[in-house]
Amino acid sequence: MGFSIVSPCQYDQKNKKTMETSNIKKATFGTGCFWCTEAIFSELKGVVSSTPGYSGGKIKNPTYKEVCEGTTGHAEVIQIEYNPEVIGFGELLEVFWKTHDPTTLNRQGADVGTQYRSVIFFHDSDQEREALRYKHALQEAHIWDNPIVTEITAFSVFYPAEDYHNNYYENNPANGYCNFVITPKLEKFRKVFVDKLK
Repeated sequence: MGFSIVSPCQYDQKNKKTMETSNIKKATFGTGCFWCTEAIFSELKGVVSSTPGYSGGKIKNPTYKEVCEGTTGHAEVIQIEYNPEVIGFGELLEVFWKTHDPTTLNRQGADVGTQYRSVIFFHDSDQEREALRYKHALQEAHIWDNPIVTEITAFSVFYPAEDYHNNYYENNPANGYCNFVITPKLEKFRKVFVDKLK
């Protein structure tokens, strides 16, 4: 009968990897076009991954074309995996609220349709409470002239977008939308959140 000897160093590395993986949490946000949202959240310290996709609708495995037609009920979202020991959900919410207009119903700038709605899909009761508390505080502070229309609802399913949407801004620097919409938004974000950048 054979057995293997694991050195203390190997044991510690294995446990460390398992511990790091178990600490990772998820957050799912919609702030309009997911190219913008991904470009912003992927630059934050503590964000392990930021995947564009679709959530909140009734059609299984929707395509980008179907979602753009506005008939699936899905919103363009990103699903974030983050390390709460580095960045908390409250900090993610701060970035969420400050990097889009939560008062325009089914619209962000020239992007119009239910797929561009402002939405937080909470993954547990703690996220729900924190999102509702933050929204209420912002409403009471009258930050915006118009009321906040951000939807806060329970997460159910996430469909990753087609591969070409991943890192879209980074991979398509000459794209007109990237230049005129994402770049100015990203530059503003970097100035406001300079201490949270990777």
